[in-house]
Order: sequence, then C-alpha cells, then structure tokens
Amino acid sequence: MVAPPDNDVLWARGLHYAYNGSPALAGVSVGVREGEILAVTGTRGSGKSTLLKCLSGQLLPTPGEVWFNSAPVHTLSRPARERLRRERFGWIDSEPHLVPELSGWENAALPLLLRGIGHRAAKRTAGEWLERLDVGDCARKRPDAMLMAQRQRIAIARALATEPTVIFADEPTAPLHNADRAQVLRTLTTAARSHQITVVIATLDDEIATLADRTVTLADGRRASGIPAPDAPGGEGRAACSVSA
Repeated sequence: MVAPPDNDVLWARGLHYAYNGSPALAGVSVGVREGEILAVTGTRGSGKSTLLKCLSGQLLPTPGEVWFNSAPVHTLSRPARERLRRERFGWIDSEPHLVPELSGWENAALPLLLRGIGHRAAKRTAGEWLERLDVGDCARKRPDAMLMAQRQRIAIARALATEPTVIFADEPTAPLHNADRAQVLRTLTTAARSHQITVVIATLDDEIATLADRTVTLADGRRASGIPAPDAPGGEGRAACSVSA
C-alpha cells in the first residue's frame, strides 16, 4: 500500500463505485492539499456527488482507497467514519436540510451544541456566521418563515461554524438566484482561506472556477482534466505522488 503525500489532506486512488450495477466512478484518483479549494466540475451524472461522498466517507469505494491526513478512511468502521464526519468534516448539500422546529441561529449552532459547546458561546459563533452570510435577521425565524436562499445560507453557516478541517459542498448554490450565488461563493471561499479550511466543491456554476485554486473535471465517472493524478491500479493517473496545479 502506497502512503499518500504529506501535503495532501485528502488523497484518493482508483475509486470505483456503482449504483445497482451502473458505474458512477471508474478509477478516479485525486489529491487535495491542505487549505486548497478544489472545484469538481462536469455535467449532471458525471460522478461529482459520488466522488464527494467517497472522499467524505459516506460511501465506501469498491475498490479504491481514501486517505485523510495520511490515515485510511476506506478501512474504518461505519461508527468511526461517522465520528470523522462529525468532528472533522462539514457538508453543504444542494438543498438546505434544516430542523423545522429550530430557529435560524439554533440550526447554525446545532453541531456546536452537539459537541458540548456552551449555549452562549454556540449562539455567539452561529450569530457571527449568520451576519457574514447576510442572514442575521433570520436568527430568530423558523425555516418555514424564510426564503429558500436564506435557508441555504443558514445551512452554509452551520457547516462553517465548527471550522472543520474539510468542507464538502455538493452544488451549494443550486437553490440560489444568480444575484446571490457570487456573494455566497465569495463568502464561503473567503472564510475557508481565512480559517485554513480545505474545500471540495462539486458545481455546475462557472463562477467557482474564478475562485477555486484548481478544477478537476469528471466525465462518465472518470477524470477528464489533464492534471496528473496519483497512480492507481485500474485507475487513470500517471505515476505521481501528488496532484499539482
């Protein structure tokens, strides 16, 4: 087993995954450096979401390897992978899955409260992120009293509030109007850089290409870009220790 490069916070080799026999990933290899913003692009059905779910431990590749901070993720038990996602990863989905009974700030603070952070400190941190995302006026509102764009911003604040090592964002601007997309993307990328958070973002939004450090394009479950990838048996990269720009 080849150890991943030291400067790659995430490293995946030869990822395969299929849904009911239909291939979604076919030998994808990729490395992501600490603090990097990596955009994963491609048409719908190209494997973007599946790649993010494999990298974050939600799905186990069959076969393939995923490493986080030089430790294997693909060999962890389900409880260990859930703990990793809870403690080190953040996730932003294409739709804001908020708890309907909780207010805006409570939804944003929920991961902090679940970690045992004090009520006052959690509320303060959540409120700061809501203000940065221009939804401070939604702090006391329930989700059913908000617009879709406001709910999505709160979901983004929830992911940022814990300052995770890595944020995975799967089409985070999908429910937003054009006027909101650029502002939300800038806020997400600026916050990630200022807090040294690695971001892997699957997107169809051309705006992210101007904000990300690198872009990897998928087509039919394979790497379509010309960037070298970690070498993998059955994979698609050349012999390389890391992915370089």
